[in-house]
Amino acid sequence: MSDQTNVKFRLGNSELWGGLIGLALGIFVIWSGVKLKLGSINDPGSGYVLFYTGILICLFAATIMVTAVTEGGPTFASRWENTRWSKPLLIIVCLTAFAFALDTFGFLLSAIPLMVLLLRVIDPVRWSLAIPLSILAPLGMWWVLKHLLGIQLPSGMFEIG
Repeated sequence: MSDQTNVKFRLGNSELWGGLIGLALGIFVIWSGVKLKLGSINDPGSGYVLFYTGILICLFAATIMVTAVTEGGPTFASRWENTRWSKPLLIIVCLTAFAFALDTFGFLLSAIPLMVLLLRVIDPVRWSLAIPLSILAPLGMWWVLKHLLGIQLPSGMFEIG
């Protein structure tokens, strides 16, 4: 056995483990679909879509696993080299603050500052673009959700929206 073959079959291969986790998830989704009753194509049950989605997940996971075994893949350590955590952590903090502010201030007054932060801090764009996008995107989403889809969003203590 050559060194190249040994590299392919490493247990530290992150893609192999990702495929195994995907396979486990797919099996769980299939089991959940069967548990909810499949029905037939003419009369689908609650689990019909779940069951076939689980099969697709398993097929994709198996493809990842086969590729990981035949071609090798990066180790877990190499995936985390030179990782910068500041922006992902900042996004998590922003989304957490948005979730807490949503009921108090409503969708529009929570989404606009979130958009400003994301557009200026995470992936900086100029102010002349950030401000209109931060106002128009939440307004457009609010209008579509409220008027076209009939979904009621929180309006907050100021009853805006």
